[in-house]
Amino acid sequence: MRHGRKINHLGRTTAHRHAMLSNMSSSLILYKRITTTVAKAKALRKYIEPLLTKSKEDTTHSRRMVFAALQDKESIKELFGNISGKIATRPGGYTRILKLSDTRLGDNAEMCIIELVDFNETLLEAKSAAAEKTTTTRRSRSRGGKKAAGDAATSAIEVTGEAVAPAAIVEQSAPADTASETVKDGESREEAKKSDETHGAAPAGGEQA
Repeated sequence: MRHGRKINHLGRTTAHRHAMLSNMSSSLILYKRITTTVAKAKALRKYIEPLLTKSKEDTTHSRRMVFAALQDKESIKELFGNISGKIATRPGGYTRILKLSDTRLGDNAEMCIIELVDFNETLLEAKSAAAEKTTTTRRSRSRGGKKAAGDAATSAIEVTGEAVAPAAIVEQSAPADTASETVKDGESREEAKKSDETHGAAPAGGEQA
């Protein structure tokens, strides 16, 4: 049972494990990402992140403490020269572990990529593009479109009403030369027509004899 075992010994002695993590830390600082097993990556993350925090203060004491762990002048120069400036505003969490789908041949160990967060240009560009993108949702756009369409329809109705209303009221009068027929009591329309043809009906609006 592994009760109380907080450290993964990785099947190595203490000296061997520290030497391996020191070499892996130097490689990660120089190349910004390395491929290793998931177990080693988790152990490396605990080992290197305190060193990255110490590099934020460029003092003689910090350099000596980091050099005692890494024992590599080139990685110390890269750490205090380029990396410390990029991680200055980050309050921890300097590394990222990306698990791979393929396992290692032979022992079928889970593989991963461990990298420095601030040096992955692809993810940084995607994050900045997402921040610059507008936050307008489809719902707000549809509501705005409906409101604009309703305002346009209302204004069109108002303009159309003002233009058409005066012309809609038109009185049509009968032609002046239309003859009217006088029907007396007890007569049919045909008899009245015959009597008008015989005696001559006066035109509408004409003088009375």
